[in-house]
Amino acid sequence: MPTIDLPHGTVQYRVAGPEQAVAPPVVFVHGFLVNATLWTKAADALALAGVRSYAADWPLGSHTIALGTDADQSPRGIARQVIAFIEALGLEDVTLVGNDTGGAICQFLLDSDASRVGRVVLTNCDAFKNFPPAPFGQLFKAFRSPSAIRALLAPMRATAVRHSPAGFGLLVSQSLDAEQTRAWVEPCLSDPAIRQDVARFAQRVDPEDLNAASTRLGDFDGPALLVWGASDRFFKLDYAQRLRDAFSDARLVEIEHGRTFIPHDEPARLAEEIAAFAAA
Repeated sequence: MPTIDLPHGTVQYRVAGPEQAVAPPVVFVHGFLVNATLWTKAADALALAGVRSYAADWPLGSHTIALGTDADQSPRGIARQVIAFIEALGLEDVTLVGNDTGGAICQFLLDSDASRVGRVVLTNCDAFKNFPPAPFGQLFKAFRSPSAIRALLAPMRATAVRHSPAGFGLLVSQSLDAEQTRAWVEPCLSDPAIRQDVARFAQRVDPEDLNAASTRLGDFDGPALLVWGASDRFFKLDYAQRLRDAFSDARLVEIEHGRTFIPHDEPARLAEEIAAFAAA
């Protein structure tokens, strides 16, 4: 994977799709404890439709290059990192796509500087004061301690645990890949510096801050699309409806059996919706 040096540190990213694409570029923002591979199938489907996309490993626990200790690891700080990434690559009229915690990051980005964003797609994600959703609030509190992170994630070395309801099992409706999920947890298990990055993020998660950003989404003058898995246990459909109403121009697409990881469960459908949305 190529890397790019940003003010806060070095980021790895994946590019898919034609270099001279006519369609606006897509920038993906994944959530906590996953990496850019969450988007691979959706990105490949978009590439076949002639859309170029960029999927970075954001510093949310599954990244393999630790940041410096002075990097702003607050959710709003990570949003500024995404802005810096977009600026460094010279992208304009971006279609910003977020999932899970990454959807919250997208909302902070829109609240900070949306000058290079033409439109936004939010899949199942944190919104308003649901940041993080129950029961993950207690987990995030425990993750404020680097030593606790390793102890809590140690059982997830086993594939059966990672794919169980105690791991990623409740977030998906389709089967998981053991190699992929192992890569999601390995950085936190093996690298103390990554655990430090995660702890600094967990310490700065603030539901009131996201609530303020969510309620100001109407200030974004571009269109929004909500592609929402209706079977999600954590990000209920009513949050998608509230987000739709918060934007000045938004549409909601419900996916009946989808759960939190819509890019994993319905990559072709998600790519189809993104491509049509950007073209419109």
